Amino acid sequence: MKRALGVFAVSGMIVLAGCTDPSDPNRKTKTGALVGAVAGAVIGHQVDHKRGAYVGAALGALAGGGVGYYMDEQQRELEEQLAREQAEHELEIQRMQDDSLKLTLDSEVSFDFDSAVIKHGFQETLDKLAAIIRKYDKTVVHVVGHTDSIGSDEYNQRLSERRARAVGEYLMSHGVQASRVQMEGRGETQPRASNATEAGRQLNRRVEIYLQPVVEGQENRAYERPAAHAPGGSSRYY
Repeated sequence: MKRALGVFAVSGMIVLAGCTDPSDPNRKTKTGALVGAVAGAVIGHQVDHKRGAYVGAALGALAGGGVGYYMDEQQRELEEQLAREQAEHELEIQRMQDDSLKLTLDSEVSFDFDSAVIKHGFQETLDKLAAIIRKYDKTVVHVVGHTDSIGSDEYNQRLSERRARAVGEYLMSHGVQASRVQMEGRGETQPRASNATEAGRQLNRRVEIYLQPVVEGQENRAYERPAAHAPGGSSRYY
C-alpha cells in the first residue's frame, strides 16, 4: 500500500510538472502549489485536535510552495465574496505572517446586545463564508469570541463562549466538517481598544475566525490556539 501511494505521488508530480509552461514566469510558484496539492492528497494526515496526534486520512496537508499559493487563493475568494461586508465595516480580513487568515466579525451586525443568537441579516454573510471554508478544506477553523468589560468577568467569559459556539455551530450546520472547527471564548481579556469609550467597547465586542493551514510535518500547529495580537497594522503583520 505504501509503495502504491509513493508511485502515485511521483507519477502525479511528473504529470503536473509537465503541465506547466517552461516560459511561464510563475512556473516555480505554480509547480510548488501543484506538488503541494498532490502531496496533501496522498499524505492525507488528520490530527486529533484533542490529543494532537495523527489519526488517519481526512484533511490532507499542504507541502512546499503550495501553502502560500493555497492561502492566497482562499484570501482572494474571501475578499471577492465578502467585498460588501468589508466596505460596510462589518468584517475585516487580515493575512498573518504564518500564512493563516484572520476574519473579524463586528458583533453589532452579527448579534443583538447581550445575545448569542446570530442576527437573521448576518446569516447570508456566514453562508458565503461557510461555502468558501468548505472549498478550502486544508485549514483548521478557530472561532474565538470576545466581549467588552461591561459586566462581570465570569458573565463576559460565558457570553464570549456562547457567541463563538453560535458561529462555529452555524458553519458546521452549513457543511463545514466538525473535526475542523475549534471554538473558544476569551471574554474581556483581549481588548482591541480602550473600554473607556463606547467606540472602543464596540471594537472589543467581536468574534474572530482564524483559518490556519494544515502543513505537512507541522500538522499539530494548525490546531494550536491562535495567539493574541496587538491592534493595528497592515494586511500582512504580526
